[in-house]
Amino acid sequence: MNVRSLSWLTLPMLALLAACSNSGGGDGGFESSGATARVYVANGASNKVSGYSIDPTTGALTVLTGSPFSGVLNPTAIAISPNSALAYVGNQGGSIAAFTINSATGVLTTAARSPFAAGANPRGVVVSPNGQFLYTANGGGNVSAYTIASGTGVLTAMSGSPFGAGNSPAGLVVSPNGSFLFVVNENSNDISAYTIHGTTGALTVVGGSPFATGGSAPTGVDIAPNGEFLFVPNGGSNTVSVFSVNSTTGALAAVAGSPFAAGTDLTGGPVVSPNGSFLYVANGSNNNVIGFTVDGSTGALTAMTGSPFAAGSIPIGVTIDASGLFLYAANNGSGTVSAYTISTGTGALIPLNGALGNPFSAGTGPASIATPR
Repeated sequence: MNVRSLSWLTLPMLALLAACSNSGGGDGGFESSGATARVYVANGASNKVSGYSIDPTTGALTVLTGSPFSGVLNPTAIAISPNSALAYVGNQGGSIAAFTINSATGVLTTAARSPFAAGANPRGVVVSPNGQFLYTANGGGNVSAYTIASGTGVLTAMSGSPFGAGNSPAGLVVSPNGSFLFVVNENSNDISAYTIHGTTGALTVVGGSPFATGGSAPTGVDIAPNGEFLFVPNGGSNTVSVFSVNSTTGALAAVAGSPFAAGTDLTGGPVVSPNGSFLYVANGSNNNVIGFTVDGSTGALTAMTGSPFAAGSIPIGVTIDASGLFLYAANNGSGTVSAYTISTGTGALIPLNGALGNPFSAGTGPASIATPR
């Protein structure tokens, strides 16, 4: 990615913040739909996780009791388990912090034995749809894989981990059916694809992998809720690549027209709306969020009317709540979260009224944002 300035990061360090958030990051369509409405932000410079509840009517955020939460160190990515009971945060130094989530309050409590060893520079974290496996995209060139202990969230490295990937993995996502894992590699400009063993979670490389993105410096990845299309923003070439996913093999094929033109400095996301109709990507240098409509038949992207939409300083990640009504952007430069309603039909972003507190304060240097879905 190409953000020009940050108060607490050098340019090489900033490159570590591309996560599938929404992460995972970290939030690529794996969470369940009945979860309590909350938002969590990993703050890279203040070494805290900010937590908020979401007003289901207005989308306004209220700080959770006890927030911000400790137990992380230079966090780069955050992901929430499908049942919204666990949170995992990638720490730049090579570990994963685990937390249990109080179902009534949303409060985070550090899990037993946390943090857990990971590869160098875990830049993306994702939990499988069945909640049994966790994977991290490690900037050092591989994927760490773990089994998750039910209830406690304790991680155990699975046999064969870490699994090889491309040059500088930047983000990852699991298909909605839990059969495939896709990892974008920033410096080799390609996507590593794997099948996931249903019992052990072990990874096997998909035939034909890695798949070229057709762009340069991919910064993240998300997948359509039906698993048919994969979306990859390319920060170096200012495009978004779209692929169809073979439902049997996991092989990728670029759709007609891909890669699609986008704004400069695509720093975070992408995130697909729960109905699969809209795609959003954070645009760091221009302090905005880019929106596209998605053709449900072909996966082709069309620039959304009104896009780009203004955000705070250096938006680094975006996420959408389970209802599909609200989008939140973590602003790395201003230490805030910008909140929007998503216009039904068009997908246009409408900023929440400032009287509601928008943008909402976060910690220093937000690096990743996630919502239970």
